[in-house]
Amino acid sequence: MAKERFVEVYNQGIVNVTKIIVDTETGVNYLMASHNKANGTGMTILVDPDGKPVVTPIK
Repeated sequence: MAKERFVEVYNQGIVNVTKIIVDTETGVNYLMASHNKANGTGMTILVDPDGKPVVTPIK
């Protein structure tokens, strides 16, 4: 079975959901948030205080 490209590493909320998803090839972290699961979902790169992408080391 192939390795999944994106993995969820954090999940918070039931109605207003916040997730952190990691790209397993690049290590880049993404923040995904949705309000009420029906009114829209947004996804963006998670950045550090200097504005650089948060990167998780890949094993």
